[in-house]
Amino acid sequence: MTSRPTHHPAGDPGDPGAPWLVGAAEVVRALSTDAVRGLDESEAAARIERFGKNELDAGEASPAWRKVLAQFQDPLTYLLAAAIAVSLAVWFVEGANGWPIEVLVIAGIVLANGALGYLQEARAEQAVAALKRMAAPMATVVRSGGARTTPASEVVPGDVLLLEEGTAVPADGRLLDAASLQVSEAALTGESEAVLKDAAPLPSAVAIGDRLNMVFGGTSVASGRGRAVVTATGMNTEIGHIARLLGQTQADPTPLQGEVRLIGRTLAFAVVLIAAVVVAAIVLTSEIEGASDVVDVLLVGVSLAVAAVPEGLPAVLSVILALGVQRMARERAIVKKLSSVEALGSASVICSDKTGTLTRNEMTVTTVVTSAGVVTLTGSGYRPEGHALTSGRALGERPADELLRNEVLAVVGGGGLASDAVLQEVEGEWTVRGDPTDGAFLVAEAKLGATATREARFGRLAEAPFTSARKLMSTLHADTDRHGLVVLVTKGAPDVLLGRCTHERAAESVRPLSAARKAEILESVDWLADQALRPLAVAYRELPEDEGARSVAAPESYEHGLTFLGAVGIIDPPRPEAARAISDAQAAGIRVLMITGDHPRTALRIATELGLDTRAGSVLTGAELEAINDARLTDLVREVSVYARVAPEHKLRIVRALQADANIVAMTGDGVNDAPALRAADIGVAMGISGTDVTREAADMVLADDNFATIVSAVREGRAIFDNIRTFLRFLLSSNVGEVLTMLLGVLGARLLGLDQTGEAVALPLLATQILWINLLTDTAPALALGLDPPSGDVMHRSRPGG
Repeated sequence: MTSRPTHHPAGDPGDPGAPWLVGAAEVVRALSTDAVRGLDESEAAARIERFGKNELDAGEASPAWRKVLAQFQDPLTYLLAAAIAVSLAVWFVEGANGWPIEVLVIAGIVLANGALGYLQEARAEQAVAALKRMAAPMATVVRSGGARTTPASEVVPGDVLLLEEGTAVPADGRLLDAASLQVSEAALTGESEAVLKDAAPLPSAVAIGDRLNMVFGGTSVASGRGRAVVTATGMNTEIGHIARLLGQTQADPTPLQGEVRLIGRTLAFAVVLIAAVVVAAIVLTSEIEGASDVVDVLLVGVSLAVAAVPEGLPAVLSVILALGVQRMARERAIVKKLSSVEALGSASVICSDKTGTLTRNEMTVTTVVTSAGVVTLTGSGYRPEGHALTSGRALGERPADELLRNEVLAVVGGGGLASDAVLQEVEGEWTVRGDPTDGAFLVAEAKLGATATREARFGRLAEAPFTSARKLMSTLHADTDRHGLVVLVTKGAPDVLLGRCTHERAAESVRPLSAARKAEILESVDWLADQALRPLAVAYRELPEDEGARSVAAPESYEHGLTFLGAVGIIDPPRPEAARAISDAQAAGIRVLMITGDHPRTALRIATELGLDTRAGSVLTGAELEAINDARLTDLVREVSVYARVAPEHKLRIVRALQADANIVAMTGDGVNDAPALRAADIGVAMGISGTDVTREAADMVLADDNFATIVSAVREGRAIFDNIRTFLRFLLSSNVGEVLTMLLGVLGARLLGLDQTGEAVALPLLATQILWINLLTDTAPALALGLDPPSGDVMHRSRPGG
């Protein structure tokens, strides 16, 4: 991916250009600020006036009257409006006697239909609004040499941010310094793991996810602390770039909207043609002697129009869609527009983000490797439920398993000691406060039931935080079971940790670690990596009494002569229900694609586990997308199902390429980076819990439970609605064809039928009012009943609508 320079508004005190390529001091100078004192309050106020608030352009809110008018903008409504106008004109010509029944009835239908659509969409907007966070974001900055807590909207370029665990990053910034700073950038890049930051300048231009010396607005600090100077705010941030893309992306009409428009145009043409032919035939075959006869001829045209137009169609359609919306709401899917209900039923491709959508966004230890063997831990996510398996059977079934179990407990327990995370249950939901990787060790330990024992036995004395230079984290503990013996526990990158190990714990004893044994351990680490697992290793060192006291001041100085315990493999696991949902979608003839900002190897592993079509065996990356044109991409999207390391622009291109290949595309996602693609897709589906406000606003449908499987329920509902709409359309149109023929043959064959005995120049078999009441009373109710049929058992095994 090519790098995009940071843009600054006119009048910027200095343009740092690409701040990740230069030193922090140079960026500070370019922004005319001070790395220690920050900005003065007066200068900060001046910059707010100059650059504006640190907010995204919200755009003009659509007023209620415009939303109401939007309900009447379709050809069928225009056709009914034309019938109202002609009927009203005829009523005036005839002397305006009595009430214009036809006008009032048709107008009532149109207004009721519009009110139903407006109220349903208003309810959906309220449901989406209820999902938004109510708290206004705050930021901690250095102003005039002191820390200040200020609304994030008042952060300006040149401000010095103070970052610590749990804080949200309010704007884009260049790091001045970082201490074990890890930032969760999943909402922006799709990367599932928190990114370890480093303030050093980068040697060359890189993608957003690899700018390790930058922090970005909309992300959050997972662990550690740091300081950063703000380089961009508002619409000039990376999230602002996405918001600009979102504003430039036009939403296409849904398949149902297109079909209704086609029906409306066809009916309008047919009505005008039939009325013109019949009126011309009457004029040529009848004796027109005065104005009253002309009015009678016009009444024939109006009657034919009323007969041809299924007045109940818009109302029946809206009622059926509204009831579908209510059924889906009970399934935890909030539909913002009525027409979107049917669109999913027509989908041929579902493009899904990985992190948080197909996966849980909860790092999990799945494999533990020790000298005694390999153990697999079942269960996923932060809920401490699962089993330990070895060789496909439960660990502990055989007496010999006791040795392996103890070694596994030592590994996960050591990882839990060298951790600052906290595993907690809040209102029935298990969460991790702190680094997700640290939390994975705590969950694994809890699954083995060893947490309480470890917490009672060890008391922390000191900590050496994780740094990018050491690639290790160490903690110092007093072992109460051994009279306060001081133990150093270290975890980190396996290759680095092994270089500091001289011994290995094996068979309840400690033995020297030979070069050959180190090579074997590295092979097992490579095996973990080949499975797209993130490998981490754990080791320890017992300190003599005379060194124990000194080690508290500088624990990192004792990270040598360690005893190796073992390694673990960690991954953000797929949701179990997602695999079933993908299988159901594929059985229904729908392709499912994974589009993620994560590593290609991880993406392919998750895709394989979920049952995605990976027969092509390839993953298309963002860098490869940059190198091909749209025509080539349109060819590739027919075969490739997994896309990795992609940026928001790439997601948008993929959606457009699929649409260019005549696909109806549904796009799911939760991060800000998904919003432009959601807007461009035929139907965008946002996550209600983990999704951002920007994504929920861009989507057509919001999953209140973040469950990918709910999409399949929506597809089933959409297909049932499509079948019902097709059935009642056939019924309504066939009924109206019969009425048109009745009018046409009755007028032209009046003499044969004995209808010319009335003395009128034109004999009408039925008046317009009579036809209208026939339509409303004999057509609408049966059509509504047909539209409410439950889905047939094979609705998901037939070819998709339009397929």
